[in-house]
Amino acid sequence: MTKQELITQIKKKKSFLCIGLDTDIKKIPTHLLELEDPIFEFNKQIIDATKDLCVAYKPNIAFYESMGVSGWNSLQKTLDYIPTNIFTIADAKRGDIGNTSNMYAKAFFENMNFDSITVTPYMGSDSVTPFLEFKDKWAIVLA
Repeated sequence: MTKQELITQIKKKKSFLCIGLDTDIKKIPTHLLELEDPIFEFNKQIIDATKDLCVAYKPNIAFYESMGVSGWNSLQKTLDYIPTNIFTIADAKRGDIGNTSNMYAKAFFENMNFDSITVTPYMGSDSVTPFLEFKDKWAIVLA
């Protein structure tokens, strides 16, 4: 998403609302546990209820990583379900040496197609620089 597209959504919706998708399987309604993918179903219901109000969704990656392959699949289904006019933030807090950060950037920007990612600058500029090299992608630096 470009800067102008995000600004357009903020003005259209008169909102800066970002919805966190920190989906903890232990806290979702029990009736969803009977479904094939309860994490995705929970996220889907949140998205359906809020897509007209918010300008961003921010899945916290730890909640998906902790579930292994099924968690990554739920995350990808969630990303695919989010309308394309809504900004996506991978709340991943990544930041490592340059070549490792480069692989993280490729994973979240090319493979998963997030609009942005949270990064930590604690290991130096080379831990952030790879995330800045992608056109129309954003790095949100923790400080």
